[in-house]
Amino acid sequence: MMIIYNLLVAFIMFVIGNLIFVSKNKHLLIVLLSLEFIVLSIFFIMLLLLSFMEYDMYMLMIFLVFSVCEGGLGLSILVLMIRTHGNDYYQSFNLL
Repeated sequence: MMIIYNLLVAFIMFVIGNLIFVSKNKHLLIVLLSLEFIVLSIFFIMLLLLSFMEYDMYMLMIFLVFSVCEGGLGLSILVLMIRTHGNDYYQSFNLL
């Protein structure tokens, strides 16, 4: 019963993270934070399911490595954007 409650909480976390990501945000930092929140909820779901089925946790380690790489790349893009444009607004630069 407790696993079902935890899966429900993780699914609600995933939905809230997706709603923040999909909503029209002006700042890149908010989008990156919502992506990390989604990654955290997916990690929590995988942790619950793998521990419930009594599998090895090697997949979680690989998932954490990729999520850390994703976070590092996002922060480097944020720093590059702030250095070139002065802020993290989407409207302040032209993609063309």
